[in-house]
Amino acid sequence: MLSGDVAVLVPAAGAGVRLGPGGPKALRLLAGEPLLVHAVRRVAAAPSVRVIVVAAPAADVPAVRELLEPIAPVTVVAGGAQRQESVALALAAVPPDVEIVLVHDAARALTPPALIESVAAAVRGGHPAVIPTLPVVDTIKEVGPGELVLGTVDRSVLRVVQTPQGFRRDVLVAAHAAAADALTDDAGLAEKMGVPVVCVPGSEFALKITRPLDLILAEALLHAD
Repeated sequence: MLSGDVAVLVPAAGAGVRLGPGGPKALRLLAGEPLLVHAVRRVAAAPSVRVIVVAAPAADVPAVRELLEPIAPVTVVAGGAQRQESVALALAAVPPDVEIVLVHDAARALTPPALIESVAAAVRGGHPAVIPTLPVVDTIKEVGPGELVLGTVDRSVLRVVQTPQGFRRDVLVAAHAAAADALTDDAGLAEKMGVPVVCVPGSEFALKITRPLDLILAEALLHAD
């Protein structure tokens, strides 16, 4: 059984087109196991986690439930056509007494439990919305029509955003209720409402597996873990 005060939502209904032909991205294999299994195993290892809700492709809900049963107690719901819809459907399945909710990409399958704890602790400490980030290390250029360079962006004020992203439950519920546009992350919905979003240090292990090359990098990290 899981104990703690945090619910983690794992939207896992995406097709993963950029990863190449195959089934849903979350069910692609990394070192012989689906990405979703790797992700849920690490989420369940975080002491703060009490509830895990996975939003799976509707046709795969029974199979995903069976897949995860040996890993941890997990609630599996049918996801939507878009990530935002899947998060909202998973959020609706969280018990009403859980006040801290994290949203975590199944594609960030190697995220350390320590990062999950760090995000949860920041929300518990009073921040309404929290994101893990890494500094931008590459030079970034602003480019205009004709691929003409317009200038160099100051990378010192830029961050690469990861998951899990953490929220007070009421903030996440309100953000999804107010959402007018589909955004790429839940913190963006909170920003639209004027909610302050705070950064905590991310992890190199929390890379997002999007392309075939990412699977190779993830396997190398898995052996280094």
